Amino acid sequence: MKNLIIVVIALVITCFNGNAQTAPTQMEKDLVRKIDVTGTAEIEVVPDILCISISLKEYFKDEKNNKDKVSIDVLEAQLIKAVADAGLAKDALVIGGISGYKEYAGRRKPANFKQAKQYELTLANLKKIDNILSKIDDKGIEYTNILRAEHSKISQYRKEIKIKALQTAKEKAIYLLEGIGEKLGDPIEINEIEDYSSYPVYAAQANMRMMKTEMADDAAAPDSELEYQKIKISYKMRAVFKIK
Repeated sequence: MKNLIIVVIALVITCFNGNAQTAPTQMEKDLVRKIDVTGTAEIEVVPDILCISISLKEYFKDEKNNKDKVSIDVLEAQLIKAVADAGLAKDALVIGGISGYKEYAGRRKPANFKQAKQYELTLANLKKIDNILSKIDDKGIEYTNILRAEHSKISQYRKEIKIKALQTAKEKAIYLLEGIGEKLGDPIEINEIEDYSSYPVYAAQANMRMMKTEMADDAAAPDSELEYQKIKISYKMRAVFKIK
């Protein structure tokens, strides 16, 4: 009976030792030699999609007597023609909103309703905007804003920058280990730290209205040579490698 008990205990100890060899403990995992690095990459691109808000409002040519109102239909026709003359597609201009209000000039004078319309114009750049606005009755332009700036290949650029950031992390790990006479092993862990993509500050309050001073009413403004500020795309990647 004693011999049987001893044999059973020996088998249990053997099985326990076998499991200990196949499943490393957390302490053994922590003892793996590794290097933890971070890589950063960035790129700046000129946006090729600019969405501009243009608000037109009705007004009276004779403001003192509230006579000869220039209707929103007249102003809209000027805008549509200016966009077409600039060589832009019809769908580049859409209505973004409609508003209106009653204007009271005094107790004895009737209230005058004035209508306004907001439009969204999509351009590849700002070169033609001065020319377009110069062909619209200046008093009918309430304001113009840049709503957003984008790039048609932004997703592709993001992928490229993430890969470049990861490659930078690997290069950093290699030269750091070479400095102490070690070699880089296989990757253990790869993490995207944060999306650092940054767009230009949207000029939501930047008034782009063109004031006609010395220019004749029917004269067109020359195309602008200036570009909109660039979009900055930046990413950080964290990588953990084994040390051979």
